[in-house]
Amino acid sequence: SDDERRLLSSSQFLTEKPLLDLVNVGEDDLPRRLAIEEELRATRAEPGRDLAVMGGRFEMELNELSDEEAEEFRQEAGVEHSGMAEAVRRSYALLGLISFLTVGPDECRAWTVTEGATAPEAAGKIHTDLQRGFIRAEVIRYEDLVECGSEGEAKKRGLQRTEGKEYQVRDGDVVHVLFNV
Repeated sequence: SDDERRLLSSSQFLTEKPLLDLVNVGEDDLPRRLAIEEELRATRAEPGRDLAVMGGRFEMELNELSDEEAEEFRQEAGVEHSGMAEAVRRSYALLGLISFLTVGPDECRAWTVTEGATAPEAAGKIHTDLQRGFIRAEVIRYEDLVECGSEGEAKKRGLQRTEGKEYQVRDGDVVHVLFNV
């Protein structure tokens, strides 16, 4: 019950913590990764628990390659997505976290906030002055920015939105914070 959870929350019991099971499989089983995952999920389904199946050696080899070579290697092995990226995505989901992005002329950076964070709270992750002097945020979905190729083109197509203090940042938002301190 909620009362029991409240009482036990300060005790740091592992049974109350979100749990992600990482299942390591050999390269021969990688193409069946999703089927293996579904079989295991059927027997381990419980709130606050998830699993990800990946090939540890395969992931290690991928990390040593360029992005293009890694994609080719993945396709040859019949693996659509990186198991490591999937483990991170599922970890974020279990912990109630999302990522938003900031983009500048020299840098693109991801920031982590809790799901439901408002634009000023997200701005505070970048710098406390941004939160304190928050005026508004200009927001573009990551997918829209990639499709357009530039912020200017996204703005021209009407894909950039202006959001206020109550806006809840979404996973994958590209955010430009306007502030005055």
